[in-house]
Amino acid sequence: MAPAFDVIAWGKSFDHLLECKTGQLVFEDFLRTEYSEENLLFWLACEDYKKITSERELKAAAKRIYTEFVQVDAPRQINIDCVTREQIGKNISQPGPNCFDTAQRLIYGLMENDCYPRFLKSELYQALLEQAEQQ
Repeated sequence: MAPAFDVIAWGKSFDHLLECKTGQLVFEDFLRTEYSEENLLFWLACEDYKKITSERELKAAAKRIYTEFVQVDAPRQINIDCVTREQIGKNISQPGPNCFDTAQRLIYGLMENDCYPRFLKSELYQALLEQAEQQ
């Protein structure tokens, strides 16, 4: 169970939700019910990717992210425009630390403006909020 403060904070901003490990897990559970957990998983993979300092590891991680989330027919293909998808495809052989930034921003916006408001109205969040407010 998440601390009451965290659960209440999740309702105040999308960033509060993403900054909290428990919040990420609860949001992922919610997204799974909507068949869109790939959005959060991609966003988190990009956050981890930005922390990589080794060029060899960066290449391997970029390829893994591209194969899992970006390429057409990827197992967890994210919903981004074809221009962004093609741009990433062109850069994947020499990936820089920012090669997924545009796609990550698009997915963040999608989650913040589309999924997050539904999450706040969901039975899952409302039940946690009710518990938190009783503490």
